Amino acid sequence: MITKDQIETFINAYFNDSDKFLVEVKVNPANKIAAFIDGDQGITIDDCKELTRHIGSTLDRDQEDYDLTVSSAGADNPMKIPRQYIKHVGRELEITTTAGAIISGKLVAAGQESIELEHKPIKKEKQKPNTIVTFNQIKEGKVVLSFK
Repeated sequence: MITKDQIETFINAYFNDSDKFLVEVKVNPANKIAAFIDGDQGITIDDCKELTRHIGSTLDRDQEDYDLTVSSAGADNPMKIPRQYIKHVGRELEITTTAGAIISGKLVAAGQESIELEHKPIKKEKQKPNTIVTFNQIKEGKVVLSFK
């Protein structure tokens, strides 16, 4: 059986020293593989095709059959790893904490342990202090898409 660790190893080696990175891999018992990737400058269809070819050249379909899908992590999907947050510094986020609170604000800083959100003052309200949230406190984080 093809394992998640095996696919993660192939992808991480392929992206070594590039601006592309692995976000998540899912492998079910029927060898249906889904790999979600991202990049500091975004992901193109060609990036997905090239990675699909690389994985295909590494795995032997004659030895073990599989179904492979490689796609971008998607702007409307929750962020899963710190590098995705770092990529989105300067954008509006909506964070759901593990305690159930929803925090919205502009992402002003992101590191390997935490993020910092700046809040917009509401009308005549004073500026609230920035909120620092550690990754173990985040249940889900999404970029707020704006079509203005």
